[in-house]
Amino acid sequence: MIKYFDNSATTRLDENVLAEMVPYLVDNYANPSALYSIGKKNKEAITLARMRVANCINANVNEIYFTSGGSESDNLALKGIAFANSKFGNHIITSSFEHPAILNTCKFLERFGFRVTYIKPRANGIVDPKDIEKAITKKTILISIMFANNEIGTIQRIKEIGEIAKKYSIYFHTDSVQAVGNVKIDVKEMNISSLSMSSHKFYGPKGIGVLYMKSNVNFMRIQDGGHQEKEMRAGTENVAGIIGTGKALEIATKNLKEHQIYLKNLRDYCLKELKDNFPNIRINGDMENRLPGNLNVSFPRSRWSKAFRRVR
Repeated sequence: MIKYFDNSATTRLDENVLAEMVPYLVDNYANPSALYSIGKKNKEAITLARMRVANCINANVNEIYFTSGGSESDNLALKGIAFANSKFGNHIITSSFEHPAILNTCKFLERFGFRVTYIKPRANGIVDPKDIEKAITKKTILISIMFANNEIGTIQRIKEIGEIAKKYSIYFHTDSVQAVGNVKIDVKEMNISSLSMSSHKFYGPKGIGVLYMKSNVNFMRIQDGGHQEKEMRAGTENVAGIIGTGKALEIATKNLKEHQIYLKNLRDYCLKELKDNFPNIRINGDMENRLPGNLNVSFPRSRWSKAFRRVR
């Protein structure tokens, strides 16, 4: 029997989510931009899904945009904000251990004259908000720090960073792909301007993501085409994927506490077994401020590693 341990990479589609998606794959397949009744019905279904997502993160329904995934959401957030606000400044602050969707987007923006400061996390895998504040200049227009790291699982001090961004009137984006469905998120309480998520990380379908963009954020579209998503993200909507995303996030939010306890118990059991067999292992990243289902360890040089090298 195969045991799957890589839920940070992707999760199994929830059966309840699939059941809600099927009618929009088989029967209700009309284009939601169509003017006839079955098209309008699909448009209404998208609006319901948008409301579900908004409610789960305490956002307004008009602040939710559906995309093809977390990477597109990150691109739309960073490029959209950067280009729309370039007359006010060209400086962006991020961390050096962001997901490639952020790091490569920042490299792209550097080719267009934007200056990016990459803050190094401390030894515990946490980005110190003080380091971010020290990096702010008069030309800083955007701060982008991931909510939780995709490798070592450390959860960043998002609320503090949000307060700093608000203090200096700077937009604050957070790549929350790993965090959504695993920790409670309140975009208003945390002063988040923009947030990205990916449905397949919380038992939803692949190929569908969400961008939360606060209503007062000045940003521009980066993909030309039709009028979908309030003319900010062109392309015929992935209706079934959107429906599944709304359902999956609703389930994840409702069962969040039980889910956290279950994952933490599994993680602690795994850690105990590792320590019993490999007493010298080292935990990478802060153990308290990390995702409940994440465990990242190192095996220092020992007779075990030497034996492993001989086998190889």
